[in-house]
Amino acid sequence: MPEPEPGNPENFLDLIRKSRRGKFKIYIGMSAGVGKTFRMLQEAQTLLRNGVDVKIGYIETHNRKETHALLEGLPVIPRRKLFYKGKELDELDVQAILNLHPEVVIVDELAHTNIEGSKNEKRWQDVMDILDAGINVISAVNIQHIESLNEEVKEITGVDVAERIPDSVLQQADEVVNIDLTADELITRLKEGKIYTPEKIQIALKNFFQGEKILQLRELALKEVASQVERKIETEIPRNVQARQERFMACISSNHEIAKAVIRKTARLASYYGAKWFVLYVQTPREHADKIGLAVQRHLINNFKLATELGAEVIKTKQGNIARGIIETAEQKKITTICIGKPHLNIFNIIRSTAVFNQLLNKLSAADIDIVILS
Repeated sequence: MPEPEPGNPENFLDLIRKSRRGKFKIYIGMSAGVGKTFRMLQEAQTLLRNGVDVKIGYIETHNRKETHALLEGLPVIPRRKLFYKGKELDELDVQAILNLHPEVVIVDELAHTNIEGSKNEKRWQDVMDILDAGINVISAVNIQHIESLNEEVKEITGVDVAERIPDSVLQQADEVVNIDLTADELITRLKEGKIYTPEKIQIALKNFFQGEKILQLRELALKEVASQVERKIETEIPRNVQARQERFMACISSNHEIAKAVIRKTARLASYYGAKWFVLYVQTPREHADKIGLAVQRHLINNFKLATELGAEVIKTKQGNIARGIIETAEQKKITTICIGKPHLNIFNIIRSTAVFNQLLNKLSAADIDIVILS
């Protein structure tokens, strides 16, 4: 979809929609048990005392006594009951929230996947609907649920987190607040039974709740919040000097795992710079649909979907020479930085083996385009 031109009525319409939209605050933490829900309920109590129409849309206290006590006196919107596979389950009742239209609604577990049959697949999509209706939302999420950090989190914890939110959700927040504890404080809370039930404590200590893992996740959380603050400063405080407008392009091949990593890391870079970014797939004759397997085609489609969810514009082009395809697209889209995989990867070997590799480097250098080789 083309960007609206200056003076275009779409620009003014966009401004109107933004002014009507609810404000969005996210509490972010390095893990379960740091106190995100507790802090949200504390804030809800403060808002209520100050005459604000605040309601609890969905909260998960995990039977923590101190957290549960903070619900006292707060108006709770009943959850929607659903039957799934013979069991009665409950979900956030988005329609009830829209009908009641409180000033502020608390919605916990932002990365949650909704039960089949719900209007939206994910709770963060429910939150977007609530915000679009002009209702302010306070929510919470753990750092391991951020899509572009999936590979790093998996490396740290050994767990492939299934429930994730696109980075764009965080970028739409008006305020992102880090709830921070030291590793020792978090482990102490666990041992005191303030996070999990007694039978789960020893298992947690052997797996996720280890000092080194917690420290690394804490670093990710601190960096993420710092980058959100920096982006807010860049967008809201006028600058006298016009900086270069960064535009990133991730070049991927049909290698599923490598492409996924390159997409996520480019998303992180683009997010840091608040930049527009693209994902380019150059389809050579050898990768024509009738020459590659169905599994490879399915992986490609999944990677295009991942890129779109992370905010990229996906470009698919047919070209016998990958280097030429990259040059043409980079010039057309005014790219400032090209991101590719490690030198041993297929895409780099294909580029290097072509006669126009030097031409690629020379053209990109003349056009002031950087190349980043991602591990």
